[in-house]
Amino acid sequence: MNPPIVIIGIGEMAGVFARGFLRCGHPVHPVTRNMDPDHVAAELPAPLMVLVAVAEKDLQPALRELPAAWRPRVMLLQNELLPADWEAHGLEPTVISVWFEKKKGQDHKVLVPSPVYGPHAALVARALDTLDISTDILAESDQLLFELVRKNLYIVTTNVAGLKVGGTVSELREHHGALMHEVADDVLAIQEHLTGVALPRARLMEAMLAAFEGDPHHKCMGRSAPARLARAIAQAEEVGIEVPALRRIAAETAS
Repeated sequence: MNPPIVIIGIGEMAGVFARGFLRCGHPVHPVTRNMDPDHVAAELPAPLMVLVAVAEKDLQPALRELPAAWRPRVMLLQNELLPADWEAHGLEPTVISVWFEKKKGQDHKVLVPSPVYGPHAALVARALDTLDISTDILAESDQLLFELVRKNLYIVTTNVAGLKVGGTVSELREHHGALMHEVADDVLAIQEHLTGVALPRARLMEAMLAAFEGDPHHKCMGRSAPARLARAIAQAEEVGIEVPALRRIAAETAS
């Protein structure tokens, strides 16, 4: 039997990965909200991998509570993820930037290939391939950083602009290009401060627009849009940078 995989958090996205791992012959052990990870780790101290599939807001508590034996085996998939999120815990995880959707009652929908990096990247790619979900295995950490920022740029820009104009990503690009660029500039300014490096802004914008083409009818504004806007403004305040487009949209859409 292949070695087992632990999944912390059993939501829609976790279900996709669990199905892929099972198809590759790996037993999957869930850790739900009401389970103690230490108790599970006592019975399963050496799984092949521990996929942390909790929501973004629950990531830091989940990483703080990781059993010591599981720490070298972590995989992360959250949106708005950056290296500082795992470096603060001394982790060297496998990381995937997820570019497929999975909503309740619907099968997954791929926008573009999902980049994956780290010690278990090949396994993750193989598991997702059994579900016809395409991936790109990355060779360098710099490539991972680019891909994480690309995803953050896509999500925050479309969500925040969507609060103002609604619609789809293709409509945002075609009819509200100036707004899209203003919001993206603010988002990239925040990302540069969070990562501590000068980012290739033109390449990132091109990469975001390429993702638009993967699903032109993708809705801009999800349920998390107000929270993403508030979080972005808080991040800007913390590092002392101006984000005029984000603040304007916050004022104009305040209820």
